Amino acid sequence: MTVVDAAPEVGAAEAVNRRIQLQVSGMTCGACAARVERKLNKLDGVRASVNLATRTATVDAEGDVTADGLCEVVRDAGYDAAPRARSTTGLLDDPDADHARGLFRRFVVALVLAFPLADLSVMFAAVPATRFAGWQLILLVLAAPILTWCAWPFYRVALKNLRSGTASMETLISLGVLSATGWSLYTMAAGRTDTNPEHHGVWRAIMSADSIYLEVAAGVTVLVLAGRYFEARAKSTAGGALRALAALGARDVAVLLRDGSEMRIPVEELAEQQKFVVRPGETIAADGLVIEGASLIDMSAMTGESRPVPAEVGASVIGGTVALDGRLIVEAAAVGPDTQYAAMVRLVEEAQSGKAGAQRLADRVSNIFVPCVIGLAVLTLGAWLAAGGSLDHAISAALAVLVIACPCALGLATPTALMVASGRGAQLGIFLKGHDALDATRSVDTVVFDKTGTLTNGEPAVADLVVAAGYRRDEVLALAAAVESASEHAVAQAIVRAAENDGLIDAGAIDDFVVDPGRGVQATVADRVVVVGNPRWVASGRAVPAELARHRKSAEADGHTVVYVAVDDVLCAAITVSDTVKDSAASAVAELHRQGYQTVLLTGDNLSAARAIADEVGIAVVHAEVLPDGKVDVIGRLRDEGRVVAMVGDGINDGPALATADLGLAIGRGTDVAIGAADIILVRRSLDTVPEALGLARATRKTIHTNLFWAFGYNVAAIPIAAAGLLNPLIAGAAMAFSSFFVVSNSLRLRNFAPTAVVGRDESGLTGN
Repeated sequence: MTVVDAAPEVGAAEAVNRRIQLQVSGMTCGACAARVERKLNKLDGVRASVNLATRTATVDAEGDVTADGLCEVVRDAGYDAAPRARSTTGLLDDPDADHARGLFRRFVVALVLAFPLADLSVMFAAVPATRFAGWQLILLVLAAPILTWCAWPFYRVALKNLRSGTASMETLISLGVLSATGWSLYTMAAGRTDTNPEHHGVWRAIMSADSIYLEVAAGVTVLVLAGRYFEARAKSTAGGALRALAALGARDVAVLLRDGSEMRIPVEELAEQQKFVVRPGETIAADGLVIEGASLIDMSAMTGESRPVPAEVGASVIGGTVALDGRLIVEAAAVGPDTQYAAMVRLVEEAQSGKAGAQRLADRVSNIFVPCVIGLAVLTLGAWLAAGGSLDHAISAALAVLVIACPCALGLATPTALMVASGRGAQLGIFLKGHDALDATRSVDTVVFDKTGTLTNGEPAVADLVVAAGYRRDEVLALAAAVESASEHAVAQAIVRAAENDGLIDAGAIDDFVVDPGRGVQATVADRVVVVGNPRWVASGRAVPAELARHRKSAEADGHTVVYVAVDDVLCAAITVSDTVKDSAASAVAELHRQGYQTVLLTGDNLSAARAIADEVGIAVVHAEVLPDGKVDVIGRLRDEGRVVAMVGDGINDGPALATADLGLAIGRGTDVAIGAADIILVRRSLDTVPEALGLARATRKTIHTNLFWAFGYNVAAIPIAAAGLLNPLIAGAAMAFSSFFVVSNSLRLRNFAPTAVVGRDESGLTGN
């Protein structure tokens, strides 16, 4: 599906099959998010997911659905919405921090007035002799600002919900506050306050407030404001990693003009193939190729790699990284939303937009929760009256039910954890593609590794080339390099580099290029048909010279990779290619074994080469000489045996296996096919990120489950207690606020996730906990 982020000017003629993101304001609980999601999903050709934590609606739309039309649907549901800008600069805004500041002002005013209101209420209720003419008026004067201006955010949302025929957490809060206020005004006007000294005392005053609930209404307002303030602060902190990632991008760039002069322009105006200057200390504005200069590049912010990487003429650089000690001239290859930096920001955003299976259940509960709570409060009131209870006690129990039944914790359980985890993962060079990755890690017990480019450095070199009688080495190497120049495979690039190092001239233009994944390539070069690839594939139907067969057997016994070359249907050469194992491979495999995972090596290379690599890194199970469809079969067999499989790969031929596995992990510098098929992308070259990624996913899933257990358990336990009349509405308000605060605070613990440092090496610079 083609992905297009909406811009404010999107009109009716939008393309078919696209993704639109809306920024939704006014949502305050899981029921709100569920309502907006339900309204959007009623539209034909629309599939929507609404995230409460990020206030984002992600919509996959078909046909003539427009962003403006979607915004209208959201407004009809009682909320505000606007198309979300494509630029990452918009992510620098922090609506949660702005919201927190507004709540803080109201909270401070409410708190200052609530203390004397509570003190006087308790005193007047506990010691009736202290009452004087106009004592009720003093309580009203203190309570009025709290119950009007301070509580207005709740009333405003409740009024919107009323107009649209819906209900949310604000509806419950407003009903509770207004009911307590109304009953207090009634009892004061009717003179129903209890004056019998035998009925008074401090505990009685706290629990019933002598039938005047002004301090209860004010106290609930204070506690809810406090909870919402700390919740907004926590969500602002949770989104800090994404804002920090968005802040990495350059704001302007020095473009090199034809006359050699420079002109600074906004980075959004930079075009592909334009040349731009990067000075020491500056952020590289776009992905590109260094055409002049040399510098060390600080990659830590983008990949988590602590050591600077050298870049010189011909090297590729990534936007968002920093040149440390040299001036570079870079030709832009990818700009704006096409850069790796922008892609990573999108990945983090999309990860935060998803919902785990458990959260979808929580959303369904939240959707019907508020109306049920209102009905339960009315039922509680009626039951107490029918049972002969006093009107005061019945109202107190009903108010407690209204106040304590908060679905906010349910709505925040998953999105806040995902927000924090995706931000922390970005700092470590680990990008979760969302809830699917978390769900998939639930019971992974087997990790399957590709070899070339995954366990090895992916930069093999030609160690030897043997030609059959009647052929010249340089001629065969030039023809093979010409064909392999069109391939992205690491072995192909090794052959091309060998030809370049020998100064061989271009053998000619290639035609009819065909790649057979896992086997090899074929093309026509200067009217000669050249085939390069797997020995068994190339040798099929062709005679194999004895010297080439002997060389292959010897090289493979030593753990090397051999490819055959055939020219005009004659097998004429064997090229020996060797690769080196990544320094981090053995430690990563050892850490996976320590955590209880079984590891498997799955490769299209020969058995001897595969076994040599496996022995070096500590993998016992090896499947060699396996084609791409064979890799799928191997993973299928493992799953049939009851194993839950994670696959780690990087190449085109790994794509089907990554998609078939329960969990796919792609090395971020691999091919687009591998990255597209994976659930988790590992940007760093170090394989230590594999156990780190699995550990982060496990920690996130555990946090989500803890959040949901608390949120569900809290409501299941608290509502019956409140209905039984055992909770004062003020205490219920405090418990409700604490529930949401606990969920958000528990999610924030993921900011401290630190991968366990492997003894003797710690490329991330982090220490375990």
